[in-house]
Amino acid sequence: MADEILTCAEAGRADAFAARAGVPTLTLMENAGRAVADAVAARFQPCAALVLCGPGNNGGDGLVAARHLAARGFDVRLAAAGHYKGDAAAMAEKWTGPREKLSPQALNFLPRVAEQLAGEVPVAGLAMRRAEGVVIDGIFGAGLSRPLEGAIRDLVVALNERHLPVVAIDVPSGVAGDSGHVLGDVAVRADLTVTFFRKKPGHLLLPGRARCGEVLLADIGIPGAALDEIRPMLFENGPALWGARYPWPQPQGHKYARGHCVVVSGPAHATGAARMAARAALRVGAGLVSVASPPDAVAVNAAHLTAVMVKPFDGADGLGALLADRRFNAVVIGPGLGVGAATRALVGTVLASGARAVLDADALTSFRDDPAVLFRQFRPGAVVLTPHDGEFERLFPGLLKEAPSKAEAARAAAARSGAVVLLKGGDTVIARPPLNGDGGWAAINADAPPTLATAGAGDVLSGLIGGLLAQGMAAEDAAAAAAWLHGDAAARFGPGLIAEDIPEMLPESLAALKAGLGG
Repeated sequence: MADEILTCAEAGRADAFAARAGVPTLTLMENAGRAVADAVAARFQPCAALVLCGPGNNGGDGLVAARHLAARGFDVRLAAAGHYKGDAAAMAEKWTGPREKLSPQALNFLPRVAEQLAGEVPVAGLAMRRAEGVVIDGIFGAGLSRPLEGAIRDLVVALNERHLPVVAIDVPSGVAGDSGHVLGDVAVRADLTVTFFRKKPGHLLLPGRARCGEVLLADIGIPGAALDEIRPMLFENGPALWGARYPWPQPQGHKYARGHCVVVSGPAHATGAARMAARAALRVGAGLVSVASPPDAVAVNAAHLTAVMVKPFDGADGLGALLADRRFNAVVIGPGLGVGAATRALVGTVLASGARAVLDADALTSFRDDPAVLFRQFRPGAVVLTPHDGEFERLFPGLLKEAPSKAEAARAAAARSGAVVLLKGGDTVIARPPLNGDGGWAAINADAPPTLATAGAGDVLSGLIGGLLAQGMAAEDAAAAAAWLHGDAAARFGPGLIAEDIPEMLPESLAALKAGLGG
């Protein structure tokens, strides 16, 4: 089952669905606060606990957490807003312990330094820690729409300057749940964030993801049937989303049944990008892979390639003659190609060939003066664009700033272009255009380590997508699977990664993927 992501509005609809299904909102709040207390008690031995409670339902969750932590032997101090309404007011009445105002002075309850020592009790992959103090951030939740101000801002600044473990409720205060943006210039830095029912975009999009620490998803009693009503179209990228359709080799299969991916090379001085993409396409399972090489680059490409074949071509007409062979069913074009009219002509030839295509790097920038000319050449389901932020801006000017989030920008770009868009970054987003009026689908990839910020990594990613397209995966599935495998392989390698290492780690990633899918 796919890992759905809910916007703040959709999360509100899930709460409303639960209430209609007979789960009182007061029960949801009680369950949420208890889940936070459970997470804290599982990770920390009883110690001083400062619970920061804002004026809304997030603060109500904090009030519940404070009560349950006190019952478990924690020395709890509450710093809370002055007045509460609704369910939060009911929870405030149940708190009988110490209480003070939300201000920087509340931190005086805790020691200046919290020593964290590994213990003997492993929980969720971590060890229980002994800390001199822990802070529960229940100031504001995911729906915050304005920067932190006044005493609360001062409190968060002071908190971030202290060496104290912080557990955030829903999202760290100051992070926008729908975008992951830090509102203004200050947000809580949490070690653990406990959220409910489903994650929100801000848990996965940067910089919010970096403020969340570990994200724990808690069941608070919202029926799963709520998703049938909401029908979310945003997901966390992973095998649950596309694994059932991954094109594993079959006993009766042969290399010709697994497609033939062509990677178009640049001139002799810029051939490395195409070779990296080609090796990635071969590693990910394409039956055959060829580098289409201009005349001056044939020798250098042939000298470096073995299992990957070299196919000479000369100009757009020569590439067209090569691709007239329909066995070449997927093409990667752009890496190392150069920017200008010659590249535009080559891209047009690829798009007219009937092959499915991955357009990257120079294949995108060459159309910056008139992106619509490029978009008019696309066939539905046949093209994947892989821009980084700068290339995205050239094709879709202003969209990243205008859209509510990176996910919505990618979704809008997919709708405008008619292609699957993979918007690269530490929080890569994959989006496909609307289909049958569904408004478009998007997935956020969160497994990419920082070591992927290295020359050539994007070329490898393009090759992975091309290799999966050659094997018949739907364009959005191929892009999503490639992004996940790209990140997984890089993470498995660890520090010191260079782009050439990524394809060599793919067998390990693929074996783990297959085992995880029960294969």
